[in-house]
Formats: sequence, structure tokens, C-alpha cells
Amino acid sequence: MPELPDVCLYVEHLAARAAGHELRTIRLKSPFLLRTFAPPLSAAFGKKVQSVRRIGKRIAIELEGDLFLVIHLMIAGRLRWRPPGAAIPGKVGLASFDFDAGSLLFTEASSKKRASLHLVQGIGALGEFDRGGLEVEGATLAEFRAALVRENHTVKRALTDPTLFSGIGNSYSDEILHAARLSPVKRTAKLSEDEMRTLYEATRRTLTFWTQRLREETKEDFPEKVTAFREGMAVHGRYGQPCPVCGAPVQRIVYAENETNYCPRCQTGGKLLADRALSRLLREDWPRTLEELEEIRPSKPAPQRRDSGGP
Repeated sequence: MPELPDVCLYVEHLAARAAGHELRTIRLKSPFLLRTFAPPLSAAFGKKVQSVRRIGKRIAIELEGDLFLVIHLMIAGRLRWRPPGAAIPGKVGLASFDFDAGSLLFTEASSKKRASLHLVQGIGALGEFDRGGLEVEGATLAEFRAALVRENHTVKRALTDPTLFSGIGNSYSDEILHAARLSPVKRTAKLSEDEMRTLYEATRRTLTFWTQRLREETKEDFPEKVTAFREGMAVHGRYGQPCPVCGAPVQRIVYAENETNYCPRCQTGGKLLADRALSRLLREDWPRTLEELEEIRPSKPAPQRRDSGGP
């Protein structure tokens, strides 16, 4: 699933190409993509793009008339920028947003149609998509600590909970925990002050590093190689391969649709996390599906924010 660094790139490149341009029409190929009926999709036609912003892992395109197109890519959804009127790909195509400057193709390489599109009116309606998670980049250590200990989860679950932290998913949580040298199944209530500080710094450093690295790799091109498995990652997607720090084979925990990669030497004192107690812990601490995790609602209404556009 595209996470904060990838979604930031999408937002930046889409804003650079579409802001100030007219959305002429939207061609829907999959009837299951659109999840709203009022206002009708035609209300967006002919409107100019005011801004593009990120809401967690979602992309919101602001149009004239206080309208917002909200895109959620889920696991296999991707965006491609093509010349105006480009054909929607046959097997994976979901829709095309046709601007006067080009067409944004929305694809999903999966038989499970999880990606979604909403059209809503008003900043209040847009706020319904904000799960309330903390934006770590601008957060203080105290704010990070408060979010981390709000509920007693494993640190892996806490980092990926959209009501606690914004934009972090399976891939970068693995990288963050490796950088922090923390076990993914350690409970947040048992973290020391030093461990919290280390995790705070590792989270900010990891997200900043990968966002900047993807910018440098993409340069002026629209992001095409959006993947959960990046060359240069320390542990995520590297099961059985040597840890770049200590050389120990990277291990994994698999439960339902979730997989966690970790280094036993760097993160768990050499212990392999694969026993019945762990299975019970995961069963208690994780939703069974990614949809459940993504749709978790905040315990309190999230404050409504109006961004200036961009990530």
C-alpha cells in the first residue's frame, strides 16, 4: 500500500501538473470505484483544480465550488499521468481524470477492488476522511509520546494505526522499528523514555529519508515505480536475506493479511518471534483485514485542518 513518502510524491507531481487546470471529465471504467452519489460526479466537470493535499494515505483534489475528489489507493491502486484523452488500461484500469493538461489514469492491479473514489462538498465533509493520526514531521516528542501511549498496543500496530499516526503502514513501520532497534511486538506501555525518544527520532528520520530519496529518484517524472518493496530497505520484504547492519537473516511474522519483517539480532535480542503466545498477541492486537485497519475511526473527532496544498 502506498504510504506517506509515495503519497507525498503523488501529491507534489499531481499539483505541479493539474493545479490551475480544468477537470474536463471523469471516465469511470469500474462502477465499484465511486463510493458516493451526492453530489453527482458530473458536478466536478469543468471545475479548476485549486490544490492537492494528502490526508493520511488518501489524496484529496480540491476543485472550484468547494468540491473535493478523495482517492484512496489501498494496496494495489496506482496513478499514471498520460497525454489528454489517453485510453484507460484494459485489465487494471479503473478511471481517468481528464484535465486540459493531461489525463490521470487510476489503476488497480488486483482482483479485489479495494481502491475508492469519493466526491464530497465542503471542508466539513472532507474532514470525515481524517482519521486523526499525528503528522510526525511537525510533531514534538511530547505529542509523539502522547499518541504512542494513548492505547496499549504493540509498537508495530501503534505506528500503523491511522488514528494514532498519519500515513505510516506496513513497509515503513518495519524500517522505522529496525532503525530504532525495537521489537515489533513490544507493548507501548512498556517503552522506556529513552526508547520513546529513539522511536520518535527514527520515525522522523526514516520518513524524511525515504521521501527525499524518492524525490531524487523520480526528479521531474511522474511517479511510476510505486511499490512497498524498495531497493535499499533494511528489512521490509527481505525475509531470509542478511540484515545490512549485523548480517543475521531477516525474519518475518505473518498473521492474516499482515506481515512484519525484523532482524532478531538487532531488534529482539536474538529471539525468533514465532510461538503460540505471539499468535494470540497478534490476534488480539490486529484487525483481520487491511480494510478494517484503514477504516478505524478516531475515538474523538479529529480537528478540521485546511492545508495550503501539497504534502
